[in-house]
Amino acid sequence: MTSGTDNGCLAASRREPYGVAYSSSVTPIRVVYRKYDGSLHWHMELGRLGADEHGTWLGAPAGSRCQRGSEEPVTFPQAWVLLIPRAGGWTMTCNAEPCWTELYIDITTVPRWIADDRVEMVDLDLDVVRRFDGSAEILDEDEFAEHQVRYGYPPETISRAEDAAAAMLAAVTSGTEPFGQVCRAWLAKVPAP
Repeated sequence: MTSGTDNGCLAASRREPYGVAYSSSVTPIRVVYRKYDGSLHWHMELGRLGADEHGTWLGAPAGSRCQRGSEEPVTFPQAWVLLIPRAGGWTMTCNAEPCWTELYIDITTVPRWIADDRVEMVDLDLDVVRRFDGSAEILDEDEFAEHQVRYGYPPETISRAEDAAAAMLAAVTSGTEPFGQVCRAWLAKVPAP
């Protein structure tokens, strides 16, 4: 899959924030990605792992689920973490194997904390991935071009998204933190289901 945040989890209930039975010590956080017209895109409920100088880290164990719009939920076999950065228009997923990517960065509007347990952002189509072999690239440039017309992205939104994608590609290629060992350390904190 190459369209938006395609790994995560959808809660079965507030008692089971990962879609699986889980410890009551985990605080569930609702994560909502929308498209530029406000329509629901990927949405999920993840567990808050903690925060550092890079932002807030949310986690999901293997077997967790997420949902795109009103489609059927998708279950992922790997554990993963999602970084909601302190600044910037992007989010970053760090995956365990067998996922096809080690890192998956969604270029977005600046994530907004709507409440202590809810964060929302608009997906701006461009994604940056780094595979486990270290190769990296920008994805969905065709979708980004199409949506510039369909949704009427303002010129400043287009340039910010393009600049963010280029900066994220450089960062993941060089292994600049949090795209090096920091994300792996947070991934190791995801409790088993």
